[in-house]
Formats: sequence, structure tokens, C-alpha cells
Amino acid sequence: MDRSALADFLRRHREALRPEDVGLPEGARRRAPGLRREEVAALALMSTDYYTRLEQRRGPQPSEQMLASLARALRLTGDERHYLFRVAGRTAPESVTGSTHVAPALLRVLDRLDDTPALILSNLGETLVANRMAQALFGDRSAHTGLARSDVYRWFTVPGERHVYPEDDRDRQSRAMVANLRAAYGTMGPKSRAGELVRALQKASPEFADLWERHEVARRFEDHKILIHPQLGPIELDCQVLFTEDQSQALLVLTAPPRSEGDEKLKLLAVVGHERFSV
Repeated sequence: MDRSALADFLRRHREALRPEDVGLPEGARRRAPGLRREEVAALALMSTDYYTRLEQRRGPQPSEQMLASLARALRLTGDERHYLFRVAGRTAPESVTGSTHVAPALLRVLDRLDDTPALILSNLGETLVANRMAQALFGDRSAHTGLARSDVYRWFTVPGERHVYPEDDRDRQSRAMVANLRAAYGTMGPKSRAGELVRALQKASPEFADLWERHEVARRFEDHKILIHPQLGPIELDCQVLFTEDQSQALLVLTAPPRSEGDEKLKLLAVVGHERFSV
């Protein structure tokens, strides 16, 4: 671990960012350029003290998970992320495909969406980052680890995961999820994380095993959804998707027509989410 190089790298990239670059209000006039340390720490889901010690060359060696959070918070490119891992004394991920590093271009779009649910998914159905509205709608998925980080894995192994969709729509969702995973499997190969996920699900779920044998391949994101919120009930929404060039990540944006019932429920969702996160 090169503490000096790590500290200088973090500081320079923090100072190069502006609040509007990461979806934060500019607020009062700032005495120093760039983001404040506490803002980077909040974006990276770590304590301000921990981040400050890294910049002061006296912090402990960050874990790979912590480095991934810092790379996302500082909006690093793939090359910059690899450098961050190396100076921190960690092995940089070998491949961008299927990586948990969020594409900076998608993040810039997400940063500007604060009044409607939006989230970024990997090609394995892992929620990489979600805005406040998406967390209010789907719940906080950041606590999941291992294979359970994938929506596909939880869909076929955790019955409660299906409650977000109406009962008569769940079979179609099952087929869509398997078809999405088949597309990722074709790109990443049997020895990849996609292959590991497929093998685990074949053992854990007969339903998945049957659907997998159909060999349906598609990147399916239904353009019209009905989602069930525990407090607000059914919400009808339109889904728009923006992919990265290599199709490894997708930004999902959920909206409703103005003055529709879905639009009114989204406004209520904003209040529900604000109250929950305030608590």
C-alpha cells in the first residue's frame, strides 16, 4: 500500500469534482475547491473520520469493497479505478464485464434524477446504485452479499422477493430474468460469475432449471410495469432503459404520465421515502 500516492490521488480527484457533478446542491459559497471530505465519505458510505485518515496518509488499508465505493463516489473511470486498487495494495479487477464498478456516464445521468425512481443494474441483475426514490420503492438492496446480490438469485430462492410484482405477472418475470441471465452467460462464459450463478440456481430451484432449458435469450425490461408497494399498493409505471456500450450495465428509470394515479403515488412515495430515511 502506497499511502502517499493513495492520499494524493484521493485528494486531487475530490478537489476536481463539483457538487453538481455528483447530484448534490451547491449550497453556500465554498472556501476550497471541489467536494468536502464529509461529502465524499457520505457518497462512499463510510465515516468522515475514516476517509480523512486516508487523505492524511495514516489510514488502514481499505478493503476491496471500500475501494469500489470510493471509485464510485469519485466518479472514476475504469483506468483510474484500477490505479486506485493498485496504490492501495489490492488486486485490481481483471475485467470490466460484469464488474460492480458503475459506468461514469450512467452515474452522471442518475445524479440528475431525484424526483423519480432510478437505479443502475449489472448484467447479472445486481443493483449497483439506486437513488432515494428507488430505495423507497424497492427497499435497500445494498446489504446483500455474494450470490444474493443478484435479483435473479433472490427471485428463485427467496419467496418474498416476488411480492413486488402482481401474482399474475410473476411467471413472465421469471422467464424475463432467465432470458437476461442467458444473455449475460453467453457474453461472459461458463467459468465466469454468470456461470457460477447459473450452476447455483440449477441446484437450488427446479423452476429455474426448467426455464434455463428453454434457451430463451433476451435483454428484457418490460416497458410498462405494475409494482406493489407495501404502503401505497399497486403503482403503474413506465420503464425506460439506457445501456452502456458493452451492454454490461443498464440504467432503469421509472416514470408515470403527468396527473395519472401512478404520478400521484410517486409523489406520495417521495414523502414516504423522505420520512423513512429521516428516521
